[in-house]
Amino acid sequence: MATEVLWYVIPREGAYPWEPEGRRPVDLGYLAQLAGTVERLGYSGALLATDLYDVWPLGSALAASTSTAFKPLLAVHPGLISPTLLAKMALSFDNLFGGRLRFNVVNGSTKSLQEYGLHVEHDERYELSAEYWSIVKRLTAGEVFDYKGRFYDLKNAGASFRELRPVQESHIPLWFGGSSAPGIEMAAEHVDVFLTWGEPPHLLKEKLERVRARAAAYGRTLRIGLRLHLIVRDTEDEAWAAADRLLDVTSGATYARQLGDREGEDGVGWQRQFRQHGGKVPAHARELETHPNMWPGMSLFRPGPGTAVVGSTDQVVQRLKEFEELGVDTFILSGNPLLEEAYRVAETVLPALGVTR
Repeated sequence: MATEVLWYVIPREGAYPWEPEGRRPVDLGYLAQLAGTVERLGYSGALLATDLYDVWPLGSALAASTSTAFKPLLAVHPGLISPTLLAKMALSFDNLFGGRLRFNVVNGSTKSLQEYGLHVEHDERYELSAEYWSIVKRLTAGEVFDYKGRFYDLKNAGASFRELRPVQESHIPLWFGGSSAPGIEMAAEHVDVFLTWGEPPHLLKEKLERVRARAAAYGRTLRIGLRLHLIVRDTEDEAWAAADRLLDVTSGATYARQLGDREGEDGVGWQRQFRQHGGKVPAHARELETHPNMWPGMSLFRPGPGTAVVGSTDQVVQRLKEFEELGVDTFILSGNPLLEEAYRVAETVLPALGVTR
């Protein structure tokens, strides 16, 4: 049985939000309704992903409109602001909203981080991340300390907000996904939940074995989370027809932009996903099926994790249970549009995963 199942919240959403005509207007009232629905349906929270809109104001607004049952998982890039300031923001959030914050550590890419003035290559990003989050963990656990490392030199860090005592049992929990050797090493030493994008089980099994072995070397065990998109319908044919429609409504400009934007991408997770479709847009979605009901085609037109489980309710449940057998205990799920599909998945899939309202 799954320990946790989270949903997904992003301001620009809709039936196919990567196209303007498939996107709902951004509306805070609607997003609050979505978060409240996610909470009532039994999800333990939602991933608030990086997008055009920053996650901090969105997370604060949604936390204010929900109860402590809704735990926001905020996607944060290390290094863009001081670790001391991030820790102060996190402790403020947790004190105001009842100890619900989690961080999704996003290491980004060399190209994307240059926009913010952060010039670090692939392996160096993980060295920075390890130092950054080790500091944040100590500060959000209530420590006050001096620190000198490769990237940061701190004096009396945490002293100005020492009265903001931690609400959670220890530090703010860290969730993180990485497929490269430096990413796995960073996760093994520092994070609490290792996240991965959806892949055929034989590929995922090999990666998780490496993660567990490296964590054991540090005397640690990690929870395992899986990020998946779901296209679940009453029948398998209906589900694949819905996937076909996503291909049909996507413009050539969007395909070109999404694939062109990835030129020079140095993220190993993206490279593993790209190999599943080769950047080729098929005539029919099922031409890209890499394992029963596994479809990597979402990454042809949307950023980030692009694997969907496509099928009937029974088939989708079978695939999720297959991942549970590999040790996955946490799912971050989504479907478009987010509100309608949150209901569909809650009514059809969540009961089989042991989630009740």
